[in-house]
Amino acid sequence: MNIVLASASPRRAELLRQIGIAFTVEASDIDENRVQADEPQKWVQYVALEKARDVAKKMEAGLVLGADTIVVKEEKILGKPESPEDALEMLEFLSGSVHEVMTGFALVDTLSQKVITDVEITQVKFRKLTLKEIQAYIASGEPMDKAGAYGIQGLGCLLVEGISGCYFNVVGLPLYKVAQNLRDFGVETLG
Repeated sequence: MNIVLASASPRRAELLRQIGIAFTVEASDIDENRVQADEPQKWVQYVALEKARDVAKKMEAGLVLGADTIVVKEEKILGKPESPEDALEMLEFLSGSVHEVMTGFALVDTLSQKVITDVEITQVKFRKLTLKEIQAYIASGEPMDKAGAYGIQGLGCLLVEGISGCYFNVVGLPLYKVAQNLRDFGVETLG
């Protein structure tokens, strides 16, 4: 089956390769800022579905995987920072507290029109950060393309005191749940 990842995220592509999925990449043109939903869990799933549908409508046959990751604290959604100042504000907000990382994903079969959406939530605890540490992390450039202004798989691991839940979800794709749902489309990950 032709599988397409509707994301330009190198982290998601790396994770899919890690579990032996053969796929191509076709980034969607969805403007995430235009999506409306009444709660973060629904919002992130809806964005993932819109990304998958956007790519699916350009294909004749195949299975499209769309995904979106957000950081949520006190019902506030933190996407990717728009500036270093925005990153500073986010990291100060997350410092010394627990937040949730939510990844919504959607699978769309272009032939049958079968759709599955799901979400994974992981609790992440940040240690108390100093202003100097935050500024040094921002200077590395790493926070600028990541939800919540950090990447657990890079230097951002130094900000994290602990997690409860799926590590891969924090990186950008909950591999266990994705693999379970791929089986519903006849895609096996372990033969």
